[in-house]
Amino acid sequence: MLIGLGVSGGIGAYKAVEVARGLQKRGHDVAAIMTRSARKFVGEVTFEAITRRPVITDQFARGVNAGVEHIALATDIGLLLIAPATANVIAKLANGLADDFLTSLYLATRAPVLLAPAMNTHMLEHPAVQRNLETLAARGVQFVDPGEGFLACGWIGKGRLAEPDAIVQAAERLLARAPSGDPLRPESSGSLLGRRILVSAGPTYEDLDPVRYLGNRSSGRMGYAIAAEASRRGAHVVLVSGPTKLDAPAGVQIERVRSAHEMARAMTAHQAGMDAIVMAAAVADYTPEEGAAAKKIGKTDAPLTMTFVRTPDILAGLGRARGDRATPILVGFAAETGDPRERARRKLASKQVDLIVANDVSREDAGFETETNAAVLISADEEVELPLQPKTQMAAAILDRVERMLSAVDVRRPASEVR
Repeated sequence: MLIGLGVSGGIGAYKAVEVARGLQKRGHDVAAIMTRSARKFVGEVTFEAITRRPVITDQFARGVNAGVEHIALATDIGLLLIAPATANVIAKLANGLADDFLTSLYLATRAPVLLAPAMNTHMLEHPAVQRNLETLAARGVQFVDPGEGFLACGWIGKGRLAEPDAIVQAAERLLARAPSGDPLRPESSGSLLGRRILVSAGPTYEDLDPVRYLGNRSSGRMGYAIAAEASRRGAHVVLVSGPTKLDAPAGVQIERVRSAHEMARAMTAHQAGMDAIVMAAAVADYTPEEGAAAKKIGKTDAPLTMTFVRTPDILAGLGRARGDRATPILVGFAAETGDPRERARRKLASKQVDLIVANDVSREDAGFETETNAAVLISADEEVELPLQPKTQMAAAILDRVERMLSAVDVRRPASEVR
């Protein structure tokens, strides 16, 4: 989900950096829009480093599409969040003024709007500000109430910007019940309502001794983005996660595991009754034959020899367990170095799955430890190229395909069995 983050000119602007990071950790893409006053408190470079997008600051920036950029962004975002929202910005929004990019974006977008007000206590209590807040509330704008405490002006009272975690949680709650802001997928809000989706994510670690392990570079971002998007679409999502530094997506049931065997047990335990299973985890192929040593393996001058054995092939096991049934829809990943198509096609057949997401992890801008990815979706009847894009957008594309597969299954079922 692409979220427009408006930052206006208050001391709380520095907290907006943490808001951006919190949204990203939950699988969202963030486009920052800063007012002229906001740039007196926080530099644009800070937001560009966090969001990996140019910060929008000028409604009349030069360029081919500059004149309509606020319209383009208005149709792309799924939420407009303004934090902090000053008394000045709130007044402009309430009265329909559009003298900069942010206020023009507010008028142009049909996405849900969430404001996090922040100002001096007396300003917040002023009848004019209260009337503007009431006007916006009547239009459906949602708010994150300001907190109480020591204010930048030296006063103690209500008016300080809410904490970043509270703002991020409010955004997640609003997105969970709001229609998608993506005009290409207007049906996505609630489109998986009643469905059960199982997702795996992250690496597995195969312990060698109490200190060392065999692992890989997977960050878990792709699987977490899929879990977050499926939850936003209304599905009940179970996420089985290997070791990552990511926060659990809102509304998702998460089970954390470490080894390939633990992941296999968890996926097997949760597979019953699932409509779709997305195996996005990068599971280790090998583990020490004798298990982890009880004590740290000492260093010597002699070569170290260890014997490794194959770990369970979780995806193939899920394919065997499904048998001839149409569900769950099974989605696997093929992370290769070089063109992944040939191996992905073999994997599609040998593991009895419906869709393979094949990507070249040797690219610096895609695959492991990046926030972007490029892939080919390979099924029995077609191949679809997904160009380089944020993993949040790729998650949406993958789930669009899963939804079509589920719809095809429903058409073939007797009406009494369709959910």
